[in-house]
Amino acid sequence: MIRESEAAYLAGLFDGEGNIQYKQYMRKRRNNEKAYPTWSIRMEVSMTDESVIRYIHEVLRVGTVSKRPPHKTSMGKKMQWRWRCGFRDAYYVCCLFWPHSHVKLPQIQKIIDHYSAKIMNDKVVNLDDYRAAMSLE
Repeated sequence: MIRESEAAYLAGLFDGEGNIQYKQYMRKRRNNEKAYPTWSIRMEVSMTDESVIRYIHEVLRVGTVSKRPPHKTSMGKKMQWRWRCGFRDAYYVCCLFWPHSHVKLPQIQKIIDHYSAKIMNDKVVNLDDYRAAMSLE
């Protein structure tokens, strides 16, 4: 289980350096059938310090770590490291960050509300079941 102090630290780090994507768009089907709504839910932190990104991944135990080599248009021309998670992993992280977040709180709340509505309809497992399944407790 993640300690409260670690959750607070990571929430603060995420408020300053993180990015949340929560958007809905209509996806077209093949054969000109009616379009249907799809959501893109993603959280990420990008920076040049690999150790911080590895720490985020180690503590949260969800998401992926990747690196992006510098390219001609990069301002600092340094290697960039990125931690990223999406969908239900993002829901789990949002639940951890919610009590400590300030800047990103409205976006975090949108993700929590999105999944909370589905939990009421038994379409998504609840957070305690998810943690147990992921061996996070």
